Amino acid sequence: MKKTSKNKTNVQNRRSTKLLIIVAVLIGAVAVFAAFNNGKSKPADEISQGRKAAPVVRGGDLIINAGDVSDTAKFYPYQAGDIYMEVMAVKASDGSVRTAFNTCQVCYDSGQGYYRQAGNEMICQNCGNVFSVDDIEKVKGGCNPVPIMSGNKNIDGDNIAISEQFLNENKEFFADWRRD
Repeated sequence: MKKTSKNKTNVQNRRSTKLLIIVAVLIGAVAVFAAFNNGKSKPADEISQGRKAAPVVRGGDLIINAGDVSDTAKFYPYQAGDIYMEVMAVKASDGSVRTAFNTCQVCYDSGQGYYRQAGNEMICQNCGNVFSVDDIEKVKGGCNPVPIMSGNKNIDGDNIAISEQFLNENKEFFADWRRD
């Protein structure tokens, strides 16, 4: 009988060891993830989805009232045929309004390449890349929001107009888009 008790103890010790190894691996994975993000990961309550704005569409063009844009990103929905799209507008630290499609130039085809805001940064929800609000429209290419450059919009007084033609030309960025 002592032998059976000893076997049970060995089995329990092996299970405890396996459990400790699993816990250690999980802790290590979290540490690696934090290091991979350069310590820029934010608690969930500090990450904002921004605010969806009521779209104003005139003659097929998306109209954004620049006076309504603040340092908190607003997301303007737009329907291009059967494709749902979003345009983000946010005020940079220099006071200018920056616009971009709410999808990532690299991750768009994953369906999860959209952005949430944490302070002055936009975070890709697919790869976790962090991109400064001040770089929107300034940096093109790479893992960052698809910019809507000055040549692709008209600024008339307080309104920013993005043409129906330009929006339709870029709807492929949203073909697989699945924002939660």
